[in-house]
Parts: sequence; structure tokens; C-alpha cells
Amino acid sequence: MAQVEATTERVVAADAEKVFDALADYRDTRQKLLPEHFSEYEVREGGDGAGTLVHWKLQATSKRIRDCLMDVSEPTDGELVEKDRNSSMVTTWRVTPAGEGRSRVVVTTTWTGAGGIGGFFEKTFAPKGLGRIYDAMLARLAAEVEK
Repeated sequence: MAQVEATTERVVAADAEKVFDALADYRDTRQKLLPEHFSEYEVREGGDGAGTLVHWKLQATSKRIRDCLMDVSEPTDGELVEKDRNSSMVTTWRVTPAGEGRSRVVVTTTWTGAGGIGGFFEKTFAPKGLGRIYDAMLARLAAEVEK
């Protein structure tokens, strides 16, 4: 079983604090950013950054649906980490300044992939699919914070 990683990034025309606050707002803003691949979104505890417990189902492909229960932490400034209680999946959101009134948002998800031929296909294709999902989220984030 190998580690699988998917990373997507985008520069948005808003300052880092505003972008981070939008991402950390699981109660309102985060739900607006989710493309159709997400369902059953529910904040179970907290709702603003560290200490939040949030649930969703992620349908990465027509056959693959992950039931995610994410514990949110903020290990460093500008960083949100979502650890799934139901799997090895960890998603890290990093927001850093990228010049005057601009921010770079990098989202990285890692998990322990399957072994054998299935693992090969997962490692080859899953990062691309997840990249498309996160690209859609980052586009919605940009639209939200650039208003």
C-alpha cells in the first residue's frame, strides 16, 4: 500500500486573512464552496476552524463514495488540517500572502492507497480526479472572496 497525494493550488485576489477566514468558516462559507461531488454536509461541532467536526460524503467517481468525518485543527498560522476519523485521509489547506492583496491557496490530500493493481490505478488516476474537484472549490472560493 502506497501513499497517494493530490495537490491543487490557486492565487486569489484577496488578502490571506480574508481567504483563510472563508475557508475556516465551516458553518456558512465552506458549504457554498462545495461542488456537486459533496453531499450530506453537516457541521457536528464548532464551525469556525480548529475544533470543528464536520461530516460529508465525497463522490470522487461514479463508484467511489467516501463517508468523511473530519476533525479540523490549525497547527500553524494560515493552515487548516482536516483528518478523517473514518480513513487515513488528511487534507491540508495552506493560505499564504502572494503579493499586494493576493493569496496563494494550496490544498493537499494524502491517504494510504490500496495495494496491487487497484493501488496502481488509484495512485495514477485519483489525484487527477481530486485535483479537478479541488480546482472547482478554489474557483468558488475565489469568486466568494473577490466580491
